[in-house]
Amino acid sequence: MSAPVRPFFEYWPELEPSLGFLALGDFPTPIERLDRIVGAVRGMAGETYVKRDDASSPIYGGNKVRTLEALLGQARREGKHTIIATGAYGSNHSVATVLHARRAGFRSGVALFPQPASATAVANLRVSATLADEVTDLRHWSLLPLFIWQRERAARRDPPGASVMRPFVMRPGGAVPRGCLGFMSAGLELARQVEQGLMPPPDEVIIALGSTCSSAGLLVGMRLAARLGIGWGRRGAGQGGTGSFAPGPRLVAVRVTPWPVTSPIRVLNLARAASAWLFQLTGRREFELSRAELAHHLVVDGSQLGRGYGLPTPAGLAAIERLAPFATALDTTYAAKSAAGLLERAARGPAVRLFWSTKSAAPLPEVSAEALEQVPPRMRRWLARAG
Repeated sequence: MSAPVRPFFEYWPELEPSLGFLALGDFPTPIERLDRIVGAVRGMAGETYVKRDDASSPIYGGNKVRTLEALLGQARREGKHTIIATGAYGSNHSVATVLHARRAGFRSGVALFPQPASATAVANLRVSATLADEVTDLRHWSLLPLFIWQRERAARRDPPGASVMRPFVMRPGGAVPRGCLGFMSAGLELARQVEQGLMPPPDEVIIALGSTCSSAGLLVGMRLAARLGIGWGRRGAGQGGTGSFAPGPRLVAVRVTPWPVTSPIRVLNLARAASAWLFQLTGRREFELSRAELAHHLVVDGSQLGRGYGLPTPAGLAAIERLAPFATALDTTYAAKSAAGLLERAARGPAVRLFWSTKSAAPLPEVSAEALEQVPPRMRRWLARAG
């Protein structure tokens, strides 16, 4: 697979040789008016659009495809053979990694810890645990840092010349500065679609906030668009202090993972780290984004978390029912909660809003009973209880 030309590299082509993506998704994803997907929804004021990242790939779509394009591009350039995803049993990032890594010619691995059961989590674990080439069952999330440290420490002890055989171990959700590149490009993609007249400039963009990678990258990407004068910006604007920022949407990140993982400071720290890294690489002023500018355009909405990660909420279930024709892209762990956040904000008054659809709508591959017999015992017991 060759590296695609994404909006990010159209504006900064000098970065593509060292940061280029591995083509995995079908981009740009379309923008549709919500009322044309589900019909009129009572209590919604203003105009609401949907960014259809759920349709980003027929293999496995959703927001994780953008993150993987950046990270697997790095792994390919470094000659890595095995890609290891980390997270909870029902991790969308792990499923996306297993399916897309295999397609790209890598071996795949997962290191996963238990989470509350749901239909989506069960379906995801069945695929991750049966199709990955190596599976590590972690008894608790607190063991994940130790696992990552051990794998990286073992790799550092490899003999000279063996570096290409070291696994490429990803943090949960790919939440590192390089992982943000995919959603930086997505922010530019959205701005160009606005410029093309596919929707008016949004007042708010609503997205689920889990590992922080998508939110941090999108926040930076939308600010870069403002500075470049695309979609909602004015050329040369936004270089001054507070009160002189270029216009642009607020990013409303709806928390589906508890504090402190999804605290505003974590989102801002990752966004700042990503933009500062690019400024260091290029010296380009547009990458010199202040914390004040990023914070000015970020809202973290914690009202939809409910009792915690992976646990359904009444508002999320109601959102699935109200948006029934779109329900294949709404799961109770992530997208239903961000959809509930959208509905709550849309009841406040007129505005132009964009809902970023982050859950894959592609059907998962079938898993045989024989394959499930090879799953680690504790995972099998979890699947049996949950099923």
